[in-house]
Amino acid sequence: MSGVSSVRVRLDLAYDGTDFAGWARQPGLRTVQGVLEDALGQVLRTGNPRVAVAGRTDAGVHARGQVVHVDLTSEAWERVVGRSTRTPAQALERRLTGVLPADVVVHRVVLAPPGFDARFSALRRRYTYRVCDDALLRDPLRRSHVLWHRAALDVEAMDAAARLLLGRHDFAAFCRPRPGATTIRTLEVLRWERPEHGADAGLVVAHVQADAFCHSMVRALVGASIAVGEGRQDVTWPADLLAGRRRDPGSAVVAALGLTLEEVAYPPDAELAARAEQTRATRAADDVDVLRGACTDEG
Repeated sequence: MSGVSSVRVRLDLAYDGTDFAGWARQPGLRTVQGVLEDALGQVLRTGNPRVAVAGRTDAGVHARGQVVHVDLTSEAWERVVGRSTRTPAQALERRLTGVLPADVVVHRVVLAPPGFDARFSALRRRYTYRVCDDALLRDPLRRSHVLWHRAALDVEAMDAAARLLLGRHDFAAFCRPRPGATTIRTLEVLRWERPEHGADAGLVVAHVQADAFCHSMVRALVGASIAVGEGRQDVTWPADLLAGRRRDPGSAVVAALGLTLEEVAYPPDAELAARAEQTRATRAADDVDVLRGACTDEG
């Protein structure tokens, strides 16, 4: 928007990923980005503006706390209020609600602070993955949000295996490679539990948090954990895979339906621009933590 006054707008949204072919716009396919951009174009009466997203989700993955930003001309931003007495943010949120399908909800619209970038300013993303391994708890109303697993799982063994993966590592063994993309990530949380109370009582639930995730990383980590929980692999096996930095045929990538993006966290406003610059920097191959409990090249 060179030479034109513009504003950057942050949108917080949630969606049910069941009927979407993922986040990214693709010709002939229904995607979250496509639906959102089409709605913005309809409301703003402009060509569909492009949005930038905090985390691109795969087909079937859900989101409760997704974040995007969109750059608009100041004129389009002010014009969205029409004849109402609402602020532009209130008007845009309300009008999007009127045109978006039921499986996408925009919860909040605000002017983004200086330096904000939905993707590069983020400090971390937090996901959950839900598994049901008890036929008595199998709920057909949640069949698109909880993975059904026929065998009982050893949650303690899964959690013990998960702890060995924490830290800054090259997660190539758990990522689908993309040309020119690094697979170095900082895994801050990978924890398994079987809650006793609440909506997830009795399920096997993974809590996963990292500075960022590469393609299919969470679902590959879950697949390796399930192999341990079934007793097919030792507790140290996922850490051995991590150290080897290669995909293993025995490590399955589980279905997307059990995965939900819960939250994207950002630093204070004054640190947004610096965080974005830091995130854009190339991650060095030797800038990783020492693995514990796994075989390494050094023995």
